[in-house]
Amino acid sequence: MATSKFRTQNLRIGRHSAPHQIYMITTVAHRRSPLFEDLFLGRCVVNALRQAESSAHTLAYVVMPNHLHWLMQLREEASLATTVQFMKTLSARSVNEYNGSKGKVWAKGYYDQALRDEGQVRDFARYIVANPLRSGLVRSVKDYPLWDAVWL
Repeated sequence: MATSKFRTQNLRIGRHSAPHQIYMITTVAHRRSPLFEDLFLGRCVVNALRQAESSAHTLAYVVMPNHLHWLMQLREEASLATTVQFMKTLSARSVNEYNGSKGKVWAKGYYDQALRDEGQVRDFARYIVANPLRSGLVRSVKDYPLWDAVWL
């Protein structure tokens, strides 16, 4: 039977980091805990995305109760792994500071998909923004506070 460590390692197979490449990143909370149901904790993630702007230009994101979808474009000289780890570390520190804890916030690893077709970018952004609707969290996207897209 495959262990979670083995599956995490499989996420890195074929991963390539390229400047100016657009990536769709999905990462989940540790044990899929719904940490980000707390608006303040979700804002910790949003603030970390903003701080990561020196490495990645955020095109769209949604912070769901137990995961994050992040559509971003790597900047020159930035590494995909380092950028994602930077965002996860910053947000985890903020979450733990707020909670007065030292626990894990994010699961190890993340899923990434490099977008090769410019036409896919807006489709992925729409998918990201509509996530709270599909999950039944809200009736209208405007009612969900933890998302953004550069086109809006």
